[in-house]
Amino acid sequence: MSTLSTFRNATRWSVAAAAGLLVAAALPTATAHASAPPGGAARVPDRYLQQRLDWRPCDSGALECAAMAVPRDWRHLGAGPDLTVAVSRHRATGPGPRKGVLMMAAGGPGASGLTRPTGLAEDAPKVAAAYDIVGFDQRGVGASTRVVCSDQATVDSFFTSGDLRDRTSPAIRETFARARAFVRDCERDSGDLLPYLTTDQAVHDMDLYRALLGVDKISYYGPSYASFLGAYYATEFPGRVRRMVLDSIVDFSGSWQSFLTGQPLSFQRRFEQDFLPWLAQNDAVYHQGRTPAEAKASYERLRQGLHDHPLELEGTTVTANSLDVAATDAMYNTGRFGGFAAALGVLEHPDTAAPAARKALAQRLQHAMGADFFADFFAVTCADTPWNRDSGHWVRESAEATRAHPLAGARELTFASICASWPRSKAPHVEVTGKGLPPVLMLNSAHDPATHYEGALRAHRALPTSRLVTVTGGGDHGQYRDGNACVDGLVEGYLLDDRIPAGDTSCPATPLPVPARQR
Repeated sequence: MSTLSTFRNATRWSVAAAAGLLVAAALPTATAHASAPPGGAARVPDRYLQQRLDWRPCDSGALECAAMAVPRDWRHLGAGPDLTVAVSRHRATGPGPRKGVLMMAAGGPGASGLTRPTGLAEDAPKVAAAYDIVGFDQRGVGASTRVVCSDQATVDSFFTSGDLRDRTSPAIRETFARARAFVRDCERDSGDLLPYLTTDQAVHDMDLYRALLGVDKISYYGPSYASFLGAYYATEFPGRVRRMVLDSIVDFSGSWQSFLTGQPLSFQRRFEQDFLPWLAQNDAVYHQGRTPAEAKASYERLRQGLHDHPLELEGTTVTANSLDVAATDAMYNTGRFGGFAAALGVLEHPDTAAPAARKALAQRLQHAMGADFFADFFAVTCADTPWNRDSGHWVRESAEATRAHPLAGARELTFASICASWPRSKAPHVEVTGKGLPPVLMLNSAHDPATHYEGALRAHRALPTSRLVTVTGGGDHGQYRDGNACVDGLVEGYLLDDRIPAGDTSCPATPLPVPARQR
């Protein structure tokens, strides 16, 4: 995730196609078993358990897609019209023994998970041979019933109006005003849906999906926010879990507030301890300075120039905020370092840059965050767990975050002010305890920018049966299928052969990239 900006360009199945597949017909071929929601709620009505998933080819790839009707409110059945959750399946390909169903989800919150099984099946053919790999678009997202808030131009204005590092009173007032306007848009366009776009509601959708697949237990793989989703599912339905891999872990032991206010430190750490030294080592290619300090000074000079004079690049206005957004996005994976380093050169000398490079960069910088992603991200993070609503607290807190960790700290007030204005939620507090679970495999890099290692350690302690694999010497976000043979071997040994480390262990990170002109 990040939980804040990554995965925003995920391929999505059309909403119209999903809506056309929803049927409630005969019982599925296998008996559906769904647990009663905790807290005394009624058992799942037959009209949900007796629907058949009408599998049809998805728009592309080797997936089948269907749509599933779910209650609007699992804790008060019949509270309003049903919602639609789009689901997908990649059937096991191998002739050998089957391991059952491997469910996976997407990060964010706000990213589409519908087509994710395709990528996993392509990257991990042994897993694809043994498992039916299934995915879904979480309620609020993509081809499922979607949340609608502000339009794209309004979301863009959060990043193009002024400088997020500006701590003057007018800038702070404008930040709060923009946040309140965004929340009003959400209430106007999705007010009857907002209370039900929570992780707690989503895990009950997952369990209905499990039941309609006709299996008693699932295995699960969840990266980034999907680790949070998996931990909640395992807490509410521990008897339904066969194997679980949580990758790049959102700290589910605390609140969204505590997790997200920890991100500025980890983005800055990744930038200063991994990216800037790499950039300095490759000064012969990128010309940003021979030391990390010189490279950082080059970045700040460029940023100040964009603050004073925003750049019009092929129809896209590039601001100081645009640069910070591009920098945080590049921190997710070392494979993005080279592209961002080259972008710095284009922004420094746009008039001499190749037209193709100018156009490609303008397209990348056009939208800091998609409007659909933005809407669902806040719908979930603002409602799942409580937020401090004291504006004075956030002015002080964000001032320190901006001073100490400016790369991502400068946006803290923007995001927190939205949740501080969000309608109060009645979502129940879910305490993740790990009771009744089999061994759980957890993965995190020491310098992950989005899911900071300190939070991963706390989440690890909250799951007594877990084993933590730490990727040392690097900081990518998302460890499995990241080109690390050590990590992939541990994950697939667990999923395919039930081999799990006896205790916590580590894998070295993959080497940093070598720029093409130095190979």
